[in-house]
Amino acid sequence: MSFRDLGNAVGSTLYRGIGRASSHLHEQRSLPVDVLENEGSYLVVFDAPGAERDDVQVRYVNGTVKIRVDRFREFHDGFEMRFPGRGMTLDGEATLPDDATVDPDAGTARLTEYGTLNVEIPKERSSEADAESIEIDD
Repeated sequence: MSFRDLGNAVGSTLYRGIGRASSHLHEQRSLPVDVLENEGSYLVVFDAPGAERDDVQVRYVNGTVKIRVDRFREFHDGFEMRFPGRGMTLDGEATLPDDATVDPDAGTARLTEYGTLNVEIPKERSSEADAESIEIDD
């Protein structure tokens, strides 16, 4: 084995190790998220790059929206993996405000073509809001 072969072997091993560490770090970080609110609901927007509909799990637990994305790497014929830097299991969570009263069973989740997951959870209506106003004529 020449010094060049040894250098290539060591470099390749280090490169793969860095890739695995990068992938592991990617899986440990929470996905970026925005929490928006309007009069009738909360909208929680997660970055979910490379996710497919069947790869996503959404749960609502004690005021927190939690997601898990299990992605898969496509096989590319004729190519060998050199740097596995993308995490395959990604998690994210967003806690709604303490005073949020929502109906999680009526929530919806939509995966967009731009790689975001939009989770909309309607606010529960108070009994006062459910009552209709009646105008009183003089």
